[in-house]
Parts: sequence; C-alpha cells; structure tokens
Amino acid sequence: MSGWTLADLPPQAGRIAVVTGTGGLGFEDALALAGAGAEVIVAGRNPDKGAAALARIRQAVPGAMVAFEHLDLASLTSVAAFAERMAGSHDRIDLLINNAAVMTPPTRQVSTDGYELQFATNHLGHVALTARLLPLLRRSRAPRVVSLSSIAARDGRIAFDDLQAERAYQPMAAYGQSKLACLMFALELQRRSDAGGWGLASLAAHPGIARTDLLPNGAGPRSMAGLARTYLWFLFQPANRAALPTLYAATAPHAAGGAYYGPVRLSETRGAPGPARIPVQARDEAAAARLWDVSERLAGVSFPEVR
Repeated sequence: MSGWTLADLPPQAGRIAVVTGTGGLGFEDALALAGAGAEVIVAGRNPDKGAAALARIRQAVPGAMVAFEHLDLASLTSVAAFAERMAGSHDRIDLLINNAAVMTPPTRQVSTDGYELQFATNHLGHVALTARLLPLLRRSRAPRVVSLSSIAARDGRIAFDDLQAERAYQPMAAYGQSKLACLMFALELQRRSDAGGWGLASLAAHPGIARTDLLPNGAGPRSMAGLARTYLWFLFQPANRAALPTLYAATAPHAAGGAYYGPVRLSETRGAPGPARIPVQARDEAAAARLWDVSERLAGVSFPEVR
C-alpha cells in the first residue's frame, strides 16, 4: 500500500458505481472511476452542478460512461425514488460510495423529514440509500460500500438522548456525531454482512483535511472555518489527493471489509492512504447495534434480519 496513487487504481471496466455528491471528493471519485473504465452514476441534489461535473469528466475522459441522477439525501422520499429508478435501470450495483455531506451550518437546520440536517444528510440518508440499494448490491460478484467519515469522528459522541440536537446545537459537535455515526454504520454493516451472508464488503475512509467547498458551503465563507479554508489553503490537501483513501477502499484488491482508511501523515491529516485509527467510541458494538436500530426506524428502512 505504501505510496498508493491513482496509477495503482485497478481497471474498473464492467463495474457499476454510484457516488453521492457532485463536487469535491465525490467528483474526484467519479472522475477516477470513470477514467478506469467504470460506469458511474453521480448522484446529487443540484442538476446544474451534476451537469457541470459530467461535462468536466467527459472532457477529461472521452467516452466516459457517466450519468447524473437526482438524489437529495436530506429527503427520505428522494432516496426511495432514486433507489426505485436504479432498480428499474440496472440489474446490479458493484460499488456504492456514501460521500456527500453537509458540514457545520452555523444555526440548526432540519431536513425535509424534520431531522437535524447534518445527521440526516451525512448518516440517515446514506443508511436509507444503502438499505434500498442492498438488493442490487447483492447481485454483484464482489460488492463494496465505502462510507465517508472524518477525523472529526475522533471527538464525536452519539447523543442518544438528543440525536437531533434539539436541546443544544453546536455545529462541530453535530458534525462530529454524524461522522462518527457514518464510521459506526460502516463497521456494523460489515458485521451484519458477515453474520447474514450478504457477501458485502463494507469499508470506511476519511480524507484528512481536504481542500473542498464543504467548509465554506456549510459554515459560510466568512466564518472562521471558511476563512481558514481560503487563506490557509496550504494546510489542506487538494481534493484529488484527499480522495485517495476512498478510492483505495473502493478498488484496491487488498482493502479489507471492516477496515478504515485515511492519510498516513501528520496525524492522518495528509499523505498517501493507509490504515486509519478507529476511535474507541466507534468500537463500541453495543452502541453500534443501538444506533443501527434507531437509524432504521428514523430512516424508515429495514435491512435483512440477522440471527
């Protein structure tokens, strides 16, 4: 794995991939996969940004097999409609990258379904998407699901007594909870796949500190975080490098189900991809099972029973 780069990405011809998010890391994932020969569905809520992403990919990769599909992860109805369209147009999905995210809106916002926006978009929407696409994933010979976490998960805590931050909203605490939930979901999904014989490899990845629009779009360009992104740009990895842990998890033959990957240098903030440290709270299997049950209920989905 040492020094793994895009040059090491295996051929992807014949694979069908769904990537959530039209910009930043999602765009880099889609570009790399299309360049390696995969059929890529770019899923996002903004058709104009989707069209722009497809145009850039097709310019870089003539003949790329890419398409845009509308998906608003903050709407469980939109997630269900997307999955229904996928079932009608594809006989299988080989790779799902749960990438799209909202980060630190300064005031508490809620999703279409009334849930705190970061928890709804980053976690619940992807839980619902994975559950609804599971039948298509299970038709693949070697399906993978990669869920994006963050180094913010290190300080995250699942506030089961206030999951929606109704009593006290702190932007970074809510973000850390959502990204810890993404990591716990990825690990629990692997445990349940193993127990239920689903044949699924579930992995997690994080990008370190990435130079994307996630911070200014969420906290705002004039926020401290947004200003840091603008004026301390040299501290942030370019998006194409920050995407490498995700792409390693998604494609490398030796990437293992149940593993977590991130940059290996400077406390996992930058560098080539490698094994990432799993925070102790993410290793709590009882809490992960509880979160799984709560998430199924809130997302209105059910995974197969595991006995």
